[in-house]
Amino acid sequence: MKRRLLILTAVMLLARGALGAPVLLNASYDVMRDFYKDYNPLFQKAWRAKSGETVTVQQSHGGSSKQILAVVNGLPADVVTMNQASDIDVLATRHLLAANWAQRFPDHSVPFTSTMVLLVRKGNPKHIRDWPDLARPGVQVILANPKTSGNGRYGYLSAWAWALRQPGGSDARARQLVGHILANVPLLDGGGRAATTTFMQRQIGDVLITFENEAEMISREFGRGQFELVYPTLSARADNPVAVVDSVVDKKGSRRQAQAYLDYLWSPEAQALAARYFLRPANPQVAARYAAQFPYARTFDVPSVFGSWQSAMQKHFADGGEFDRLMAHK
Repeated sequence: MKRRLLILTAVMLLARGALGAPVLLNASYDVMRDFYKDYNPLFQKAWRAKSGETVTVQQSHGGSSKQILAVVNGLPADVVTMNQASDIDVLATRHLLAANWAQRFPDHSVPFTSTMVLLVRKGNPKHIRDWPDLARPGVQVILANPKTSGNGRYGYLSAWAWALRQPGGSDARARQLVGHILANVPLLDGGGRAATTTFMQRQIGDVLITFENEAEMISREFGRGQFELVYPTLSARADNPVAVVDSVVDKKGSRRQAQAYLDYLWSPEAQALAARYFLRPANPQVAARYAAQFPYARTFDVPSVFGSWQSAMQKHFADGGEFDRLMAHK
């Protein structure tokens, strides 16, 4: 009887531990769905070996700005893994996380980066080589909505910056170029993955503006023979910052696990996984090991051209900004 009681007690304690196992929610943008699907088991295994604790990780994906708005409105995300700092800054202005969130992890909390590329149909029938080609009559451009998607914003800002950097470049010339490109956009999808579906599955458009790493996912799913990849002469460097959401982890008591979840992104194993997903790793040794798969790309960081992310957002994507005015004249 005593032995049976001890066994029953042990089973109850194990059950209680299982029921009380920490659950983390990662709110991320839609293009990163596949990476985190593979990253989560890596982290869970490493964390179990280190702490003896089993952590369940749930994911939420969508357009980056939509995801941040969901967190503002109560989505209990322990961590956010985004594609631009300004989205996470929104959470700081709402006092949901600390203003110095970017200093909490290495590399300004950016474990890996990407850049913008142009996907064209097999054989490149429209002879697309650079941003001005997207402004030509008869070229149909697929772009995620810059109002809701970091993917769309990086594409828009890449074209604008290209025009600024040309001899005699000015906002007026950039406005003209981007306006012509937007006039060639038949619809604006809410996020990068939706834009991929429009281009690849619905077969709409001559060119898709997207992240370099999304282009690799497209090749894995649809095969490399259906499209060609074009690197423009200048594109934005797309950072992928991450942060712990203080207001959530303090309420749930999950700070230790959330911190570890993001810390592990800088581990050699996670950095190698990022490289296999065509994300450019922050770790220089891992980056060197995978250098052959990343063509040279001339890039710029958004603050160097637009002053800051806040300035870019206010000037171009706030209600009534440059993007809205250009769309009104399509």
